[in-house]
Amino acid sequence: MSRSEVADVALRRAATPDAAAAADVWLTSFAAALPTVVSPRSPDDVRDYFRDVVVPLRETWVADTGAEGGIVGVMVLNDDELSQLYLHPDWRGRGIGDRFVALAKERSPGGLGLWTFQVNRPAHRFYERHGFVAVEYTDGSGNEEREPDVRYVWRP
Repeated sequence: MSRSEVADVALRRAATPDAAAAADVWLTSFAAALPTVVSPRSPDDVRDYFRDVVVPLRETWVADTGAEGGIVGVMVLNDDELSQLYLHPDWRGRGIGDRFVALAKERSPGGLGLWTFQVNRPAHRFYERHGFVAVEYTDGSGNEEREPDVRYVWRP
């Protein structure tokens, strides 16, 4: 993939018809990045959640190739919380995540927070590279996966 092909990937607000594709990116990415984490939701539950809650009620953005690849990334903001950022595994390492984080910072210039699982070391490196700092570690009792996690914050 060339640099121009990645530049052609549009970041845009998700619309109702994008919900299924965004959920599929989430499912594929979660399975690839977090093989040891058990999701408490079935794939159908995730798709329903994206259709009924995420896309209509959250500030949801997608990375859209505009071609046969379609939607290859999803980012969800909930006020000053970056609550989801997932890329299709074939599209990682191509600058799309960097563009999503820049957009999130632009949308929330006063700062951002997020949670990621402690086992997700690549996510730690990614967020730290973007100026996020780990501020809290938990045993996972507060999340539905019951997986130890870490809270990151970014302040300008």
